[in-house]
Amino acid sequence: MNEMTPLNPAPRQRKPDWIRVKAPTSTGFAETKAMMRRLNLNTVCEEAACPNIGECWTKKHATVMILGDTCTRACAFCNVKTGMPRAVDALEPQHTADAAAELGLEHIVITSVDRDDLPDGGASQFVKVIQALRRTTPKTTIEILTPDFRNKAQAAVESIVEAGPDVYNHNLETVPRLYPTIRPGARYYASLRLLESVKRHDPSIFTKSGVMVGLGEERLEVHQVMDDMRSADIDFLTMGQYLQPTPRHAKVLDFVTPQAFDAYAAIARAKGFLLVAASPLTRSSYHAGDDFAKMRAAREAQLSRGLAKG
Repeated sequence: MNEMTPLNPAPRQRKPDWIRVKAPTSTGFAETKAMMRRLNLNTVCEEAACPNIGECWTKKHATVMILGDTCTRACAFCNVKTGMPRAVDALEPQHTADAAAELGLEHIVITSVDRDDLPDGGASQFVKVIQALRRTTPKTTIEILTPDFRNKAQAAVESIVEAGPDVYNHNLETVPRLYPTIRPGARYYASLRLLESVKRHDPSIFTKSGVMVGLGEERLEVHQVMDDMRSADIDFLTMGQYLQPTPRHAKVLDFVTPQAFDAYAAIARAKGFLLVAASPLTRSSYHAGDDFAKMRAAREAQLSRGLAKG
């Protein structure tokens, strides 16, 4: 073989039937996409190649990704592009609120790229988005999915909690053993402490975190992550199948069956989470509005039981 001849990439793994989805073709999907382009907004649905985009956008549910479309990190599982981001868009908060109003959203999820280049990691943009939403669509409940604000977490969390989101989500993504290869820019226990600090600052805010499976984690390692989350008083656990976005990313080592997800969910519920969403296609913001209603009802039931016992 000539030294200059490129090697053929390894063939992509065939996905099992339970995680195959149809290509989006609906009118609602096209309308949602057009609106996002008109308002110059990015979505994690597109950038992370979410398999649920067809279903969610048809229902006009979209997760806005603020602070641009370029991340300062390069996690092995993530399809968002990496590089030097552009300047923060001052119009982004109001455009996000306008999108929520136009879509008639009862619940909105806001996430972002990592912005290690900014002095506050981008926390102030989350605050401005929350404030714009409260002004423009005051009845919309707000869920944020933030990065870890590396070396800036305490001040960042304090400012965002003060702005008053209804749900604070930050994903642990995987088990601690796999962090060096899967999430090399982050620290497992720093992420746990971030979520713990949200509750410390405001116990009324729901906290949420998610993990991917299929990356080579062991079952007991996943159980330990659940225990760590409960020690940090996290309310809501999401679990989904990792899917390799491109051949450059980490490989899928295991396609976890729906039955195994059911078993994980049963164990998680027994550990005391208010809510658990676990299935191959579960993602952080999948059915987030319905899940928020369930979580709020679960807390109210829990408080009622506590009063009855008292």
